[in-house]
Amino acid sequence: VQLQASGGGLVHPGGSLRLSCAASGNIEAINYMAWYRQAPGKEREFVARIYNSGTPLYAGSVQGRFIISRDSAKSTLYLQMNSLTPEDTAEYYCHASIVNKSYWGQGTQVTVSS
Repeated sequence: VQLQASGGGLVHPGGSLRLSCAASGNIEAINYMAWYRQAPGKEREFVARIYNSGTPLYAGSVQGRFIISRDSAKSTLYLQMNSLTPEDTAEYYCHASIVNKSYWGQGTQVTVSS
């Protein structure tokens, strides 16, 4: 599975941004997809996950502000980010899980600053 993330950029506090992650290859075997992020000097952290059933799971820090989704073909993963704060500034990575194997895309930088 290959993952290509896009959509990052600079946004003001309180603004919104939507990230996309295009998946290719053996996408039918994907169990779930997720977004992670890594801020400078910090560990990579979980942001949100979506299972094949469509059930989402969110980190507490983004619950109620971020929405994870996949298109009907399950080939594109999205992360709608609302009410952004400077604490959301990070490199965002998409992730796919197949059985016990993890696949990562390259990161897309999100910077929240006035």
